[in-house]
Amino acid sequence: MKKVIVVGGGPAGLMAADVLSAAGVAVHLYDAMPSVGRKFLLAGKGGLNLTHSEPVDIFASRFGARRAQIEALLQGFDGPHVREWAKGLGVDTFVGTSGRVFPADMKAAPLLRAWLHRLRHPASGPGVQFHMRHRWTGWGTDSTSDTAPTHLSFDTPQGPVQAQADAVVLALGGGSWARLGSNGAWVPWLQARGVAVAPLLPTNCGFDVQGGWSEHFASRFAGQPFKSVAISLTTSQGVSFHRKGEFVATATGVEGSLIYAASSLLRDDIIRNGQATFQLDLLPDMPAERVLAEVRHPRGSRSLSSHLKSRLSIDGIKAAMLHELVSKEQMNDPVQLAAAIKALPITLVAARPIDEAISTAGGVLFEVTDQNLMLEQLPGVFCAGEMLDWEAPTGGYLLTACFASGKAAGEGALRWLKGQRASA
Repeated sequence: MKKVIVVGGGPAGLMAADVLSAAGVAVHLYDAMPSVGRKFLLAGKGGLNLTHSEPVDIFASRFGARRAQIEALLQGFDGPHVREWAKGLGVDTFVGTSGRVFPADMKAAPLLRAWLHRLRHPASGPGVQFHMRHRWTGWGTDSTSDTAPTHLSFDTPQGPVQAQADAVVLALGGGSWARLGSNGAWVPWLQARGVAVAPLLPTNCGFDVQGGWSEHFASRFAGQPFKSVAISLTTSQGVSFHRKGEFVATATGVEGSLIYAASSLLRDDIIRNGQATFQLDLLPDMPAERVLAEVRHPRGSRSLSSHLKSRLSIDGIKAAMLHELVSKEQMNDPVQLAAAIKALPITLVAARPIDEAISTAGGVLFEVTDQNLMLEQLPGVFCAGEMLDWEAPTGGYLLTACFASGKAAGEGALRWLKGQRASA
């Protein structure tokens, strides 16, 4: 019986193991953590967003520069496939008002438990063997080669061990949330074997603002959300972005879903120019002309703060942001104040550290893999999940692409094994 090693117990690795096990292959899955799926479970704390229900063309567009590569993978496992897969594990799903797809109970743990039960006890075959607290440390040796690509070394609580298989699927994640297992330690090991790897960068991340917030603003409003706002930007490369939503002020800057959606554009502009600026619309549902009219409305003896609250419902963190970034002279000029309410420039100077990011960009270039996600420099070794060079916003896209790449790598390994048998 052929044997495959899967390194990494996240969604991509588990999906590859599922494909291989279902085909009757002996699968040994290794993970550095005490249990698998830790980041998967973390993602489910706020309701597990499995995928998105939007049309396939729009869905594929979320992957930016890597659209073509991810779109090819989605042909084998897209949003509807994710829902069918969950149903096959006894978990119904529903489409939320935003178009996002969730398990009916909004929980990750029952889905993961059902999946692991199927992996350990398939209808036929030996089932996946899990080797926990096994941290991959690079390549092992065998009698024929000092650096056999399918011979791996691991550190364990009992000391170093080595393992060999007929094929290997690497699904080690990117560089975010190192405490859950994905720390990017694999990068130099692959580079040393001639595999081209783009630098890992934070995405779906927060940012620090230029000069930092004042102590007053940071102490009173860090952690509070900006609701019903919009942000707009045009990058130095001419790419435009506009979206309504919410985000949060932090002690040093901004983060949250609306910022995450633009994070790749903001990050890349900071890399190119040292900073990036977006315009914050505090009242996206109100035309600029009306905002100006309301600001100009006579306020009598009322303070400006009371006037803005009564006429435009601007108070709390929105009012504080105006006072933070708009001078007294501008605040007292109706035209300039109205313009700031509709397009308040916020300049960012740094992405937050990679370990704080929800996900990472960069990784193994698709150009050094074949159509089966096998590394051209390392025959018999396949890559899947976030360790590949792609990125996507939150909204179910990350998980779906991890599932799809895991399935593709598993199927690629099966084809490799079949080819090896034919040539034996």
